[in-house]
Amino acid sequence: FTPENIEYRLGNDEQELTVNLTAEVNGVDVIKRLTFERGSYAVNVSYYLANNTDEPVSARFIGQLARDNSPDPSSGVAMGMSSYLGAAYSSPDNRYEKVDFDDIQRGRFENREAQGGWVAIIQHYFVSAWAPAQNQQNLYYATTDSRNRNVAAFAGPVTSVAAEGEATLGATLYMGPKVQEYLEQVAPNLRLTVDYGWLWFIANPLFWLLDKIHDVVGNWGWSIVLLTVLVKLALFPLSAKAYKSMARMRKLGPEMQRLKELYGDDRQKMSQEMMKFYQKEKINPLGGCLPILVQMPVFIALYWMLLESVELRHAPFMFWIQDLSSKDPFFVLPVMMAGAMFVQYKLNPTPPDPIQAKVFMIMPIFMSATFAFFPAGLVLYWVTNTLLSIAQQWNINRRIEADAKKAHAG
Repeated sequence: FTPENIEYRLGNDEQELTVNLTAEVNGVDVIKRLTFERGSYAVNVSYYLANNTDEPVSARFIGQLARDNSPDPSSGVAMGMSSYLGAAYSSPDNRYEKVDFDDIQRGRFENREAQGGWVAIIQHYFVSAWAPAQNQQNLYYATTDSRNRNVAAFAGPVTSVAAEGEATLGATLYMGPKVQEYLEQVAPNLRLTVDYGWLWFIANPLFWLLDKIHDVVGNWGWSIVLLTVLVKLALFPLSAKAYKSMARMRKLGPEMQRLKELYGDDRQKMSQEMMKFYQKEKINPLGGCLPILVQMPVFIALYWMLLESVELRHAPFMFWIQDLSSKDPFFVLPVMMAGAMFVQYKLNPTPPDPIQAKVFMIMPIFMSATFAFFPAGLVLYWVTNTLLSIAQQWNINRRIEADAKKAHAG
């Protein structure tokens, strides 16, 4: 192909830029046209064919995406919490199908035909995707090329161009960040490449709420703080129930320790006496765990939502935190997190098992060391949530102790 110019620029007063590349292939004049639109990461790619021969010719649009097997450069989260890296396909029968590069290398992807749909290669924060016309039948396939790169592709229907006839074939190529608003404008279900995992039905409304908060406050860091507060308020009844149970366990800790000292050598007898004690005091030993377990899906979904949100990339919070998608450069938030978790541990009842107690003692250090290299936005969420939990638990502990004193005085 030969370009018309060697340089192209979108003028200040222009909204669209067209780049024409021309070629002649076996008597067929071809114009490959790339159309760029201001403010859009989508490029319209089309081929205009003029058959100057005496025979009909066949042509089809083929869109390929190729990537090597190198790791994702923008996903440095440890402990297996990295974003998905690989190919993905969409069709009316399967809105979002992930295909690992390993499956492509091993030839495990079965070619299929579908009307409309799209094909993409995804990594943390970014996606490249081909979206053909949604009213045409397309062939989707995966392979490897001569450089052993992973290729995810589609081929449009075969078009016959009559002698001295013309035809135009085209598709849309998206290359950019995983911003749901932009993706939805390109093709149905392309926004699903913002992969929240199996808790997407919780993460999607959480992101909607985060986005609405940002529209008001204009800062993604404070938006995370306010969203965490709202989620905490929504789950307040469950949290209160759990903390009340733990506060009662803490208040009755000395009696439980006495039973342990009396029957510590006889585990069966100690279990029986503890059950009698629970029944007498009307304590459910799982009362503090079950409400927390119910809340876990919400907080896991919130975690994944923040991990996947490209809006946090290069987004400043305040002071030393100028990129919520990168680790805290001075590790202030992880240290705050360790301190907050230690205070929270002190507000909980001491576990009767000494080994378990030691594990809980070192947990804040372990967690803060793990989170030290997590994106600052995620650590900010965890610190905020822990501080709110401390305030709630301290208030409940204070009220239960006050009620106990009144009952004792009476």
